Amino acid sequence: MLDYKKIVKKRSTRVRILRMLDFVPDRLMLKIQYLIKTGNQLNLKNPKRFTEKLQWYKLYYRDPMMIKCVDKYDVRDYVISKGLEEILVPCYGVYNGVDEINWNVIPTSFVMKDTLGGGGTSVVVVRDKNTEDIEHLKAQAKHWTLQSIHTKGSGREWPYYGGKNHRIIFEQNIEPYKDGTGLIDYKFFCFDGKVEFIYVMGEREIGKSVQVSIFDRDFNRLPVLREGDAEYKNARKPDHFESMITIAERLSADFPHVRVDLYNINGQIYFGELTFFNASGYMRYNPDSFDTDIGNKWKLPQRYDLKQ
Repeated sequence: MLDYKKIVKKRSTRVRILRMLDFVPDRLMLKIQYLIKTGNQLNLKNPKRFTEKLQWYKLYYRDPMMIKCVDKYDVRDYVISKGLEEILVPCYGVYNGVDEINWNVIPTSFVMKDTLGGGGTSVVVVRDKNTEDIEHLKAQAKHWTLQSIHTKGSGREWPYYGGKNHRIIFEQNIEPYKDGTGLIDYKFFCFDGKVEFIYVMGEREIGKSVQVSIFDRDFNRLPVLREGDAEYKNARKPDHFESMITIAERLSADFPHVRVDLYNINGQIYFGELTFFNASGYMRYNPDSFDTDIGNKWKLPQRYDLKQ
């Protein structure tokens, strides 16, 4: 397996290279990337692994609702439509560009995100605005909004380049940093509206590292690790866990597969995001058999290809 990040160390350089490869057909690019990142040949005709089925999902299941649900602002309407407005993190505003932002009305503590972003480079947590370099925050936000709406990237996750513009969203900072525990992510992997397994992620340094443990739907720790990440040994079953399962299954019911991210702050449940292509389908597990075990739980739907 080729670790291309060791060869091209700067992320910005990797992004530029990938942009130059936009002309490569999606099917071919996914086969190349899958081999590079997992070390396995991609079987699209008869996919067995969960990670293989995610590649099939990218290519052949294109429900327009997914475009709305990957947008960190527009997805709020979807959550409301499911009768779950109470789990939304308070939003301070969404802006098309940096010049629209009135920084004087933004609270002292907040989270700034790219509405179409993914990963640590698309989230900035600010605990005290008065100690931050506002010009740096402006530059970061401007970088997000200047991204091309048609840039595909290596993952070829089509909802993110479906023609919508990148915007800047400000939300309340719900991180319980005062008690030293940090924010814990509960990521519910749902298939046809049923939770099958859960990531619990803690000890996160945004854009750098995170610890991960994997549980079944009854919160039994599974003897599985996600390669490249340390095990999150301090994971504990949160209050109102059964309510989190119910919420995840309600939000996932419309899709063959989606990951529903939730937070739980002292029993108060908050919505994070919906993700259709976890880690772009390029993750590896130890033992490797877990990839197939999960794949067996996902019965792929009929093709829903907008090009047909």
